[in-house]
Amino acid sequence: MKKVELLSPVGNRECFYAAIRAGCDAVYLGGYLFGARSYAGNFSNEELEEVVKIAHIHGVRVYVTVNTIVYESETQMFFDYVDFLYRINVDALIIQDLGMMDAIHQMYPDFELHASTQMHAHNLECVQVLEEEGLSRVVLARETSIDQIQNIRKNTKVELEIFVHGALCISYSGQCLMSKMIGGRSGNRGTCAGSCRLPYELLDHTREKRVNKEDYVLSMKDLNALEHLQELLEIGVDSLKIEGRMKRPEYVYLVTSIYRKAIDSFYASGKVQVTEQDQKELKKIYHRYFTKGFLFHEDNQKITNEYRPNHMGIPIGKVIQKKKNKVVIQLSDSIHIQDGIRIVGKEDVGFTINQFYIGNRLVKEAFKGDTITVEVKHGQTIEVGSKVMKTTDVKQLETIQKAMKEYIRRIPIEGKLVGKIGTPLTLQINDGKHQIQVQSKANLEKAKTEPLTVEQIKRQLNRLKDTCYKWKKLDIEVEPDSFMTMGVLNQLRREGMEQLNEKRIGKREGQKQEYVGTCPEVSITNNHTVQIQTEQQYQEVKGKYDTIYVDDFSLYQKLSSDPKVIYRLERAGTHYPPMKTALITELGGLGKYQNTISDTSFNVVNSYTLAFLYRHGVKRVTLSYELEENQIEEMIQDFQKRYHFSPNVEVVIDSYPEILISKFDLLKKYHLSTPAYLKDRKGAYYKVTNNHGLTHIYHSDKIKLNEDRLRKIGVTNFCIHK
Repeated sequence: MKKVELLSPVGNRECFYAAIRAGCDAVYLGGYLFGARSYAGNFSNEELEEVVKIAHIHGVRVYVTVNTIVYESETQMFFDYVDFLYRINVDALIIQDLGMMDAIHQMYPDFELHASTQMHAHNLECVQVLEEEGLSRVVLARETSIDQIQNIRKNTKVELEIFVHGALCISYSGQCLMSKMIGGRSGNRGTCAGSCRLPYELLDHTREKRVNKEDYVLSMKDLNALEHLQELLEIGVDSLKIEGRMKRPEYVYLVTSIYRKAIDSFYASGKVQVTEQDQKELKKIYHRYFTKGFLFHEDNQKITNEYRPNHMGIPIGKVIQKKKNKVVIQLSDSIHIQDGIRIVGKEDVGFTINQFYIGNRLVKEAFKGDTITVEVKHGQTIEVGSKVMKTTDVKQLETIQKAMKEYIRRIPIEGKLVGKIGTPLTLQINDGKHQIQVQSKANLEKAKTEPLTVEQIKRQLNRLKDTCYKWKKLDIEVEPDSFMTMGVLNQLRREGMEQLNEKRIGKREGQKQEYVGTCPEVSITNNHTVQIQTEQQYQEVKGKYDTIYVDDFSLYQKLSSDPKVIYRLERAGTHYPPMKTALITELGGLGKYQNTISDTSFNVVNSYTLAFLYRHGVKRVTLSYELEENQIEEMIQDFQKRYHFSPNVEVVIDSYPEILISKFDLLKKYHLSTPAYLKDRKGAYYKVTNNHGLTHIYHSDKIKLNEDRLRKIGVTNFCIHK
């Protein structure tokens, strides 16, 4: 049975070493360019080259994130960066941009590519398209259920990677414009501001009545799949991924080590073994409450944490008395000086405990059942009965730090030392994959006084503390009554380990190929298009537009006799109804229709993606909301230079952009009819609707672009949304 890969997040060098020592099989990390976590520490080019070598010596694969959309002006920089990653022997790239995926696959056919979760692959059809494109692995959307994964596994051979622990986005990955539209920081560009973690008022259709008690209605709980891990292992998922490139090394070490233990228990006994203490340790290090996620059909009512968008901690007691600036706490769990706590009442009060008392005695530690007294700042509102949560466990951190410092991951190797008097010593080393043989420069001599003993030889060859190796087996076949200096043995050992390191680091033998800039010519259309929601809107617009998009299938069926009416497929859908023409919203729709138009959800921001879509039968491409006018112009000009014809593109020029689509049914949870509204801290209102059980949120501000200016730079199709 092929063992599943455990994939750990690495935001900096400390996290890198933590992941390796905790037992990961692979790490994913980002450089300073094109990664979807720009605010992680990340790695310089020099650091990347170094960590790839160290990882490979330890038998760990390295995947580099280049999973942002790439603007036209950045494409050459992107290719130069990929060339560097190729040359330093990175194992795979995690990628979002379709055009960059296509170009890299042509230029570096032996460079393994993984479809990022930002590609929004959530069903069999999406995965099959990516498999046909030659991708080695697909990181499935975090909304993909266990049933869908099982179906995908049965019907594809491509590797499947699944998130099993850490933060969840409220939106389908790659389909969120919330941070971009509200604050100018794009999740598709690696600079997400976490707008979904902010407080909102949820209002009914009147925009007057607030229905939410707590503020954080869009903040997801953290995923924890430990208790359901066996199902994923039995299905045959290839990689289990831990989220957390923004987390501290202690988090990376603890989560990786617990999942390592759980996975190993399955292969040892046929059953995943998880303890209550494991779960408690995970809660202590970081959680926003845990959920089994859409992965295992979490109840819609239980998947968000409306109370708090950050670490919850674990309960350790309650306030039983408050007097002036002192609080008396009855403990239900232990506490230690320098722990962080949060007292949760009408107001939250959080601080690090510098000192506390049991009675009149100053102590450093207290336990379940003890009553302690803690000083707080004057003026802080703390009520009797308030819960006390531990948010930082200093002993846990010390234990993890000690483990990270003391444990060195060792690679078992087998060796044989062979020598006859008058010939060089030969050291053979085998790590299970590579075989090394080194010889001494001097010949083995006959001993003049005391001959070498097997114990002496083994003692010298066992000096491996400055390496990551350990002898699993070491045979000594040296002729009796012989002699060789300890220096020669040391040299043999060092040369052997250096050569083994080089073999394990590896060297890519492939060569860069030329990008084949071919693309089937598409006809230019000059359409004014409108997207409608209701039959009444249809009556108002018919005869005024060349194309009418309808995103409700029952309404489309009513209006389908009008040749101008085109069905806009469901966002995040699994239904591809047979028809001649369709506006597709995701990869699964490619190749299914004779006349295909692609929607804004494809995140098209460069000419390479245009060419990719045209080669896959798309006749008209709607450009991303994230493009500025000058970027559109540059993209069109570069496309014309490379492919020698003009692209057929459409731009939405009048709309309230859809900024988020979620499998979480917000309106159902709060028993609201569609539409409802979110109101943010600045007083802006965001329309919320439900379609096919999915939540759609729209920007508070209407965008209006200048058609005349866009036409001058080469745009010929224009769309408005009613």
